[in-house]
Amino acid sequence: MYYSQVIDQALETHIGRTGLPQAVLDQELVRASAALDKIRRWREDGTLPVLRLPAARDDLAALKPHADRFAKFEHVVVIGSGGSSLSGKALLPLKDHGFGPAKGRPKIWFMDNVDPESFGELTSRLPLDRTGFLPISKSGGTPETLMALFTVMAALEAKVGKAALAQHILAVTEPVDNPLRRLATRLGCTVLDHDPKIGGRYSALSVVGMLPAMIAGIDVVAIREGAASVLDPVLAAKEAKGLAPAIGAALAVGLARERGINITVLMPYVDRLETFAFWYRQIWAESLGKDGKGTTPIRALGTVDQHSQVQLYLGGPRDKMFTLLIQDTAGQGTRLDPAMLGGDKSLDYLANHTMGDLLLAEADATAATMAKNGRPVRVIRIKTLDEKVMGALMMHYMLEVMFAGELWGVDAFDQPAVEEAKVVTRQYLSQRRRS
Repeated sequence: MYYSQVIDQALETHIGRTGLPQAVLDQELVRASAALDKIRRWREDGTLPVLRLPAARDDLAALKPHADRFAKFEHVVVIGSGGSSLSGKALLPLKDHGFGPAKGRPKIWFMDNVDPESFGELTSRLPLDRTGFLPISKSGGTPETLMALFTVMAALEAKVGKAALAQHILAVTEPVDNPLRRLATRLGCTVLDHDPKIGGRYSALSVVGMLPAMIAGIDVVAIREGAASVLDPVLAAKEAKGLAPAIGAALAVGLARERGINITVLMPYVDRLETFAFWYRQIWAESLGKDGKGTTPIRALGTVDQHSQVQLYLGGPRDKMFTLLIQDTAGQGTRLDPAMLGGDKSLDYLANHTMGDLLLAEADATAATMAKNGRPVRVIRIKTLDEKVMGALMMHYMLEVMFAGELWGVDAFDQPAVEEAKVVTRQYLSQRRRS
């Protein structure tokens, strides 16, 4: 395993009446075991092709020429909403920590909100003649993606001419007739197929996440190997007991039912996992928030939110479960020479320590303090963050969501409320055009 999961501090035996009784956890895991046959069947009959991706390699070989072509641009802009953007955005920090891309690779931008100010800045500041655009929409009819694409097309055409648009745009959408495919075909652009059976929020291991990752220089084979390390034991298991994703789901569902815990907070102590927390927030919320069930996912970030949120977490309502994602950073960074402290005895606790020592101490202290105050805490630990670890974490949460959906009795793969809002949006636009 590329990570470890410890839930002791979320159990009644450790934190008292706000924790989950062991007997309830065991009951939920027995119920979760019934999902194992479903997961195997979903993989075997092709119902969920995402479960076949960890072992696949041919599709990555087919993507390579497209990734190589776009890697020659100075900038690449991914245009998409939800999982179409969050998948690649979660993976990108493996190479770009926020200070620029890997040497010889383009700077990748993710434009996932239709704020005209942001697009005005993009089209005025980027060298459009040296920029590639990746519009991604599973349905091909996502209005935000289409509006964004039309907006950048106007500026791009003015810069490079209509005939050159196809060289700068590569679309990803389902292999059916839809607006994005028709537009891309009309322009002569390459169109890559988005598997119709892979929902946007489950698409990180597909072309949606793999193509931007390859352009950034990320080892996508290692990502899938990491995912396989979590999926394979689930496929081989006879019971859910001992399976980290099932345990996570049983904990969340059990706490919601038994203790009224209706909020789940994911708090990584790793800057490069900040966008991963946004990815988690979508897959948990959109998959499970149905029929009055589910819990509200919240993202927090390490020491930043110790200063902005932990007061509420400790002193506010007892309605939250916490997952701290902690990397072993002991000894990382420059060791502080005591002479730098200028004799200030109040700072002696920092002497001979590194920044990594401080970060790890703060993470462990937060977990301990939460547990001491009766807040259910799960700790996921990693030794480092690389492609295999990221793939493992992504597959963990995909499976955790699937198990939780089965425990709650909801369909984890549809999103009726989102579709309803899309219909109303089109109605509003039509009414304004007539007025």
